[in-house]
This record gives sequence, C-alpha cells and structure tokens, in this order.
Amino acid sequence: MLKCNLFFIGILLIVSPFLTVAAEPILFDLGNDGWTLISKNGSGQWTIDRPELITVTAEKYDRLPLFNPQGAEYNRGMKLHQTRAQECPTAYAAVPDSIIVREKPEKNSFQYEYGKDYQIESKWGSVGRLPESRINEQQSVYIDYVYGKMRIDSLVRTSAGKLIVKKGISHVTTPAPPELDGGETRLANFWIKPHIEKLTPELIFPILESQYPEPPAQTPTTAEKLIPKTIAKLKAGETVNILAWGDSVTDAGYLPNPQTERWQEQFVVRLRKKFPNANIVLKTEAWGGRSTASYRNEPPGSPKNYKEKVLDQKPDLIVSEFVNDSYLHGNTLDQRYSQILSEFKEIGAEWIILTPHYVRSDWMGLKSEQEIDDDPRPYTKSLREFATKNNIALADAAKRYGRLWRQGIPYSTLLMNNINHPNSLGMKLFADAIMELFETRQQ
Repeated sequence: MLKCNLFFIGILLIVSPFLTVAAEPILFDLGNDGWTLISKNGSGQWTIDRPELITVTAEKYDRLPLFNPQGAEYNRGMKLHQTRAQECPTAYAAVPDSIIVREKPEKNSFQYEYGKDYQIESKWGSVGRLPESRINEQQSVYIDYVYGKMRIDSLVRTSAGKLIVKKGISHVTTPAPPELDGGETRLANFWIKPHIEKLTPELIFPILESQYPEPPAQTPTTAEKLIPKTIAKLKAGETVNILAWGDSVTDAGYLPNPQTERWQEQFVVRLRKKFPNANIVLKTEAWGGRSTASYRNEPPGSPKNYKEKVLDQKPDLIVSEFVNDSYLHGNTLDQRYSQILSEFKEIGAEWIILTPHYVRSDWMGLKSEQEIDDDPRPYTKSLREFATKNNIALADAAKRYGRLWRQGIPYSTLLMNNINHPNSLGMKLFADAIMELFETRQQ
C-alpha cells in the first residue's frame, strides 16, 4: 500500500503486463494543502478540486419517526432526502452539525432542540424524534442541512502528451470517472469523499491494469468438465432452462433497467451469442434480504417455498448468488451446501456457484479499498473449498471485485445503496465471472 505522499504512477504502469503504459515515469508529490499535485520532473502542477458541498434549506418531512438507537445504524431515523442511496442514507454525506429541525419553513420559525426534541445518527445522517419531543408524531417538520457528493477525478495523458486533471461526475453514492477523449490515457484516479480534509494515499488509485487479467483456460473448458449436460444441450441446439437463484442482488429490482442490467440477464445475452442455435430460457427466483436457509424454511404453499420455487422447476442449470449466506463457513457451510447439492442432483440440475461481491469495507473488516485482492471473508474461502471438493463450477466474482482497485476503481462506488447493491457495472463482473467458465483460450 502507498504510505507516503510520493507517488510513482508511470513506473507502476511500466512494470505490469496488463497496463496502459505511460510514455515515461510520472513522479509527483502532494503539496502541503493536500490538494495540489506537484510533478517531481518539472512537467507540471495540478490542483484537485475539493469536495462539493450543497446547502439544503427548509426541506419538508411529513412526519419524523422516533429515533431508534437499537436499530441498524443506517436505519435509526428519517433519511435525509438528498443523501438517500436507494433505501439507505449515504454514510458521511451529511454534515451532522449542519442539521437544523424547524417547525415551519421560514428561517425565523421555531427551531427544535437537538438532544431534547430530536437525535441524529452522525455517521449516516438520519434524524428521529426523542420520546419527550415537542414534535408531534403526525406533524410535518422542515430540515436544513449541508451534505457532500463524491467524485472521481483522473490524471490523464492527452494525445499530445500533456498531463491534465479531468473532473469526474459527482454523485452522492456512485460517482463516475470522467470520460476520456480519443488518444487519452488514464494514469490515476482520485477518490474525492465529502468528509475529507485533503487527499491521502488510500484515496489515490494509480491505474495498474487496464482490465481484469483473464486466466488461461484449459481445453475442454471448465463448463465442459463441470456442467457437461448443459454444454451438450447448448451445442446440440436444444432448450436449456437456466434458473438464477439468489437474494436482492439477483432480484435487483433497484436497478434502473433490471431486465437488461441484472447479472443473469447480461450472462444469458452473452451465452446466446456463444450458442446461437440453442433455446436458452431464463427464470429468476430471488428474495431480497434472505438466504438459502430462508428458502428452505418456508412452508409448502409459501410464495418462496424452496421445493416449489426452485426444485420443482427442474432447471437444467442453477446459478446461485447469496451474499446473505456470508455468515456461513467451514462445516456449517459444508453441511448446508451438501444438502442443496444432493437435492439438485436428484432433479438432474447442474450448478454454478457465484462467490459474493465486496460489500461495505467496514462490514468486511477492510481498512482501505486498495491491496484487497484476497477476499477476507471465511464464506468466500469456504465456497471455493466446497466447489473444489465437490467438482462444482465456481464463478469467482469476488476475485474480480478484489482487483478493481488495480483498475483505479474504488469498488464501493459501484454500490447503489452504499452498502451491498451493485450497479450495472458491478453486475457485469458477475456475468464476466460466469462466462469465464465457458471460454477457451490458448495456453
């Protein structure tokens, strides 16, 4: 990990075989203000804009719920409208000291007292009434606050060889790096968070590789070895029924266009191109916020009964994604997944297991979003061991998430709810991992 204020971007680019190579090493330092890049070879000096802060005045809330100190920290009170990341607020977006709750929209209207009338969850910026509050349960209130957006800026080499900083597209949760013009090369990204006072090494992402280094595949492919019946049907141009089974990441109703953006949709589109004569039928069975145990515990007749909604469908291939199984590992995972494997075999279904994407870094015990190639979760390790031991096809999406930092991407900027819901690009990584099983490459 980078641990000082001196950065060797071009040198890093030169040593990796997967990189977009710079014309010469770029050595720069951070100025004392933490926002100025100073080239050590005299090629230039660049200023990174500070985070964008927005002031919101008299935003109306029809009612303010009681503050729940025992609830999940992101769900203890009302989410401020402008900091919402789908169903959750964005951590550290709101400036806690800026939050003011008033009776009416006018500046001179009665101002409620923090700690007496309302409480704030400072990390997530949610607001709730206190039990003895003067705010009535059914009354509307008006809130002033300041919040910040995230941004990803890039150090870019132009087609003329000039080094410039291009500003990215600000967003409260999923900022996008700036688009490049023809002939431009991205050398590094700078992750601008709303609460930072200056750039620090963990926010500077040199571009170490231009794309995921696809591993060499054997002949026959992994799919031909581990899901041979499915491959045989695909090659013969027969009907192949695929069931995508998972949780909210598989349901993905939060996406703008789930019917084209979900990982299973992206995967099947690519599979149809690879096997154009086959009739590939995709079904999705997903349950947000639930696990494999949730399905298995549902009684007959339930809309999510495991036997009726999964086994009785008798698919040729089941592709499963359950980040909500992440509490499982070791013998507990082995027992649960061994039962599932036995049940899949009974109905003649083959299985591809997806390893999970990376979720909030603090939930994963990560102190940075760099140097994170190896997924620290026991669940992921246990999935890999289970798949190897039982000759099950494993689509290792976690490996692809773990290398995003090498491509200059802080992985959490792909999470639309600021916790665990990947955007379309994040979904593509799942599809990439599955398609890797079907690819033949020269060794």
